[in-house]
Amino acid sequence: MLRLPGLLDPHVHVREPGATHKEDWATATAAALAGGFTAILAMPNTQPPITDAATLRQALDAARGKARCDYAQYLGATAHNAQAIAPLAPQAAGLKMYLNQTYGTLRLADMAAWRPHFIHWPATAPLVVHAEGHTVAAAILFAALYERAVHIAHVSRRDEILLIRAAKARGLPVTCEVTPHHLFLTAADVAHLPPGRREVRPRLATPADREALWENLDVIDCFATDHAPHTLAEKDGPQPPPGFPGLETALPLLLTAVHEGRLSMEDLVARMSTNPRRIFGLPPQAETWIEVAPKAAWEIPAQGWQSRANWSPFAGMKVRGRVTRVVLRGQVVFQDGRVFAPQGFGRALRG
Repeated sequence: MLRLPGLLDPHVHVREPGATHKEDWATATAAALAGGFTAILAMPNTQPPITDAATLRQALDAARGKARCDYAQYLGATAHNAQAIAPLAPQAAGLKMYLNQTYGTLRLADMAAWRPHFIHWPATAPLVVHAEGHTVAAAILFAALYERAVHIAHVSRRDEILLIRAAKARGLPVTCEVTPHHLFLTAADVAHLPPGRREVRPRLATPADREALWENLDVIDCFATDHAPHTLAEKDGPQPPPGFPGLETALPLLLTAVHEGRLSMEDLVARMSTNPRRIFGLPPQAETWIEVAPKAAWEIPAQGWQSRANWSPFAGMKVRGRVTRVVLRGQVVFQDGRVFAPQGFGRALRG
């Protein structure tokens, strides 16, 4: 057995409020613990979205009663809420700005709407952008103009990672994350799946894009799942929403990369624990660790997950490494496939 620090996922879609048939705080955090994550940061594109004091309170009240691991909740940027939400920064995981199309209604299509958030959101509080292609360049420009740190979510393409490398080389305050599905899958790898089950944002890219991420691993600060659960009925329907579940498969996939020599264990811990805590200003969790069997060989199943989505685009993939035990604040909260943490055991990381 190998002991690692508790993992932190800075990019999780919990779906509560408004879509608990897909996931809620209880099931999302059960999936997190099963995947070795002792803390998650929840995205704001819920129904309604988390864009003011009232909706933030609604989300945190739900988390307080249901979360099994520790948590924080993002606020979402709109064209009209920059000044109103700035005082809420100490209670939030950070501010999320959607600069490209996504699931939900929070897209900031007009670049003029970005400026107030860069001005008013506290410089000491995390600011995360969903940016793809040209908007990555625009977000980096805004970081330079307003002299504030920006974290770029789910980088997926060669031109994006090279642009981030250039920005970092010039000392700009830019960090980034990459998902396991962009590290391990291309569009061709999921061609056998029904069309709706291939839908994700950013879209899966080419082998060249995927290899560029691996070749520029030193530029990548975090591995984040972008856990985005939807039911199979929705994914197989006429208007499939984008997103893959990923909390329970991320660590086995990355442990497999360690086994294959593509990644060191130090790289994994830095990007799944040390760096996310530093970037988001979160303290270590006392008496918290996970235990893994790094050489355990198994095949990712199609079903049988803690997540209410209960499917995986990685089904059938052979991996090496399995979470066997999770200890959170001195309590065994997961062991040998069973979640023991009761609803409400998780603590807020902010406020």
